[in-house]
Amino acid sequence: MSTTASWSDTIVALATPTGIGAIGVIRISGTRAIDIINQLFPSKDLHQQPSHSIHVGYLKEVGQELDEVVISLYKNPRSYTGEDVVEIGCHGSPFVQQQVIEACIRQGARLAKPGEYTQRAFLNGKLDLTQAEAVADVIASNTAASQRTALHNMRGGFSQVLKQLREDLIQFSALIELELDFSQEDVEFADRTKFNQLVQGATDVTAELLQSFKLGNVIKHGVSVAIIGRPNAGKSTLLNGLLNENRAIVSDIAGTTRDTVEEIINIEGIQFRLIDTAGIREHSTDTIELIGMEKTRQKIQQSDQVLYLFDVNTETPATLAAATDLVAAANPNVLLVGNKTDLLGANEAAAKFAATPGIIYIAAKSNQHIDQLKQNLVSKVVQGNINTENTIITNTRHYQALQQVAVSLADIQAGLHNHTPGDLLALDIRRCLHYISEITGDISNEDVLDYIFSKFCIGK
Repeated sequence: MSTTASWSDTIVALATPTGIGAIGVIRISGTRAIDIINQLFPSKDLHQQPSHSIHVGYLKEVGQELDEVVISLYKNPRSYTGEDVVEIGCHGSPFVQQQVIEACIRQGARLAKPGEYTQRAFLNGKLDLTQAEAVADVIASNTAASQRTALHNMRGGFSQVLKQLREDLIQFSALIELELDFSQEDVEFADRTKFNQLVQGATDVTAELLQSFKLGNVIKHGVSVAIIGRPNAGKSTLLNGLLNENRAIVSDIAGTTRDTVEEIINIEGIQFRLIDTAGIREHSTDTIELIGMEKTRQKIQQSDQVLYLFDVNTETPATLAAATDLVAAANPNVLLVGNKTDLLGANEAAAKFAATPGIIYIAAKSNQHIDQLKQNLVSKVVQGNINTENTIITNTRHYQALQQVAVSLADIQAGLHNHTPGDLLALDIRRCLHYISEITGDISNEDVLDYIFSKFCIGK
């Protein structure tokens, strides 16, 4: 989608999901939005109506009624896109919705492309690029944590951090440039000590933002957890206990699970994708079981977290140590879980495996200590409390640009320490400002914008 080819067009699209429902909302935005709806809504002249008003009546085309609708009117610049916007609330019949959209097109609108409304909001200065991207994150959020993080960024939380950093750097850069104008006078307008403190503060803030990306990924994308162990260790029983439902087949016969079984669970606002795998044993002659074991090995490598489940009654400290080393070689993020303590006893199990710290003891069949395991899972991946009122980076593009900001700040600090001439110092500051502006969209590449907004849904 080009940002310039169709800037003056008026666009229309269904803003609610396709399919049959009680109502559907059709959004039209652009310089001719009100003119177009006026041709179809004879009840009132919408040009004469105040912004942010609602009107009920019939849409008609060439005397034929299309539907009884509710018209919501938003006049520029007090709208989502910054343009004239009309939203049509019609009945939720796909046929009716298509009739209304086609009527708008015949009057001069064109179908909107994915993300075009939000792109216009960005280009009209209603949102910066980080806020625009947060809109997509709100739509895609599937947990409380991802929703709160996206809303925080959409309200401008991340933008404010970057704005302050950018303003401080611009102010100092201006003083450096002023020094260059008076280079013959050998004067120094910019206080180097004060600026060094500013850069150190900016470096600390940038480091915190970069550090938050790991948590941001967890919040946005969730965590894949492979449940592995020997046959009949109770993996499927544990999966059912975590889900609180009978999802996986449970049997006393070893090797029941031949393929991976995946389910989603939400724990404290974090989405975990649990993967029940085929049991691993040293030898097997069953072809199907061998295929399942190979898939298990792949899942160990691909997962964010591994739960190694073992039977405290049959496992020995030596075999546990050997198995742990083997799994950790493929994925270091291993959580050891001792199962079937209802037979041996939790205290006895802890004494038996005292040489191996950090084991969580459970009895999956009777759901003993499953909640403790859930808490440990959250702690393992979050490594601290989730405070979604803090700015958390969830976007790979932002992370990569912030890495460049960190490098630029380090170069500025080195320049200050080495008493680098002002003209070279100014270049480093400009480079840092460039990467900050890339994040917020103050400078932007048209292809980058097209890529970002093309990932939005149509109608947004």
